[in-house]
Amino acid sequence: MAVDPIVLFDNGHHKCLMFDSLVTGEGVQSNQFLIVDGKHEALIDPGGDLTYTPLSMAASRHMNIREMDYVFASHQDPDIIGSIDRWIVHTRASIVTSRLWARFLPHLASDYVTNQLGSSVFDRIIAIPDRGARVTFGDTYIQCLPAHFMHSVGNLQFYDPVSKILFSGDLGASMGAAEDHRPVSNFDHHIPYMEGFHRRYIGSRKVCELWAHMVRTMDVDMIVPQHGKRFEGPAMVTRFLDWVSAVDCGIDLMTRDHYQPPREFV
Repeated sequence: MAVDPIVLFDNGHHKCLMFDSLVTGEGVQSNQFLIVDGKHEALIDPGGDLTYTPLSMAASRHMNIREMDYVFASHQDPDIIGSIDRWIVHTRASIVTSRLWARFLPHLASDYVTNQLGSSVFDRIIAIPDRGARVTFGDTYIQCLPAHFMHSVGNLQFYDPVSKILFSGDLGASMGAAEDHRPVSNFDHHIPYMEGFHRRYIGSRKVCELWAHMVRTMDVDMIVPQHGKRFEGPAMVTRFLDWVSAVDCGIDLMTRDHYQPPREFV
């Protein structure tokens, strides 16, 4: 069954589409993104085996899968890039990811993939340095932003200057909110759906403060995480930046009680 995407931006030449609810079974639900600029296409965080088939079928209604330019991967998790082997074999896309994880991604590709390519998987990977980089895309570019320890030690986020959308990966993620596909409308009501995730998966408040300072210098109209609802409009973006700058998370919460020899059996 075809899946209709959520249109985040469309000016006739450049568009950003969001696919969600593609995961079936026991996998964690996530968002996948397609950016089109004229005849150029890129996917952001396309996911693993659970999403490859439904995503490729849904996305093929909006692009030529084989001729896709890029697959952008914010970090190394299976729900981000577990299907790298299929995208490498079935498209000509380059895989854009952190230099820290570029050397590990070939572990996700079998000898069959290498034999099909007739070359190394490394030849298809664009490794982004820690400071980030701009990647030429059609008539514009995609900005790869440093977002280290959010939650991966080598983490990137992706900013589209045409739509002014920041694809924030796990930062801003929410779990359990109503699946109505609408942006956050009541920020205070939304906090409980984000708080537990951020306290566990984001490295520390320090990195959140540094990240928020960077984003405040940019022209961002929308922040769209990989899980859950998006933050749309300057006021809601500011609310999120203020909130995430003040959340104790990760190592901020660790005490000696968390580092004790376990006594329980499982």
